[in-house]
Amino acid sequence: AGSGVYTEVQPGSYIFMDAAYGRVEMRLPGCESESFQHSLFVLTTVVSSNQERHSVVVDAGLKAVSLDMGPPVVCSLGSSTFSSGGDEHGMIAVDRAMDLPPVGSVLQLIPGHCDPTVNMYDQMVMVRNGTVEEEWSVIGRGPGH
Repeated sequence: AGSGVYTEVQPGSYIFMDAAYGRVEMRLPGCESESFQHSLFVLTTVVSSNQERHSVVVDAGLKAVSLDMGPPVVCSLGSSTFSSGGDEHGMIAVDRAMDLPPVGSVLQLIPGHCDPTVNMYDQMVMVRNGTVEEEWSVIGRGPGH
């Protein structure tokens, strides 16, 4: 910041590396870039599937992920794409080269924009190597924070 070039610092965006930052690096689809790893994920469950459309419906909609900087990236399903299905649901057009995940499967989404997504939650679960290590309260959340 002392260089005079930068006018702000966004440490939250930096540590989370949301999908918008991934798109800047042009490394999507996927869950990791060459320079950074994403660290913020929203878990969602497959609630229905459609073989003809090769798509699934998940329980993460506008109340779970922000879409203002683009849709979240669906991890581990090739070039599958997420679109809004309303407040409570999302729709995923699954990459034709991938099998449809069965109903009940838990998928990871990389939010398109971390700030407004985190703002929707009371707590964050910290996971390392598949083990829950801590839960953090999100105290600066809600309108105006």
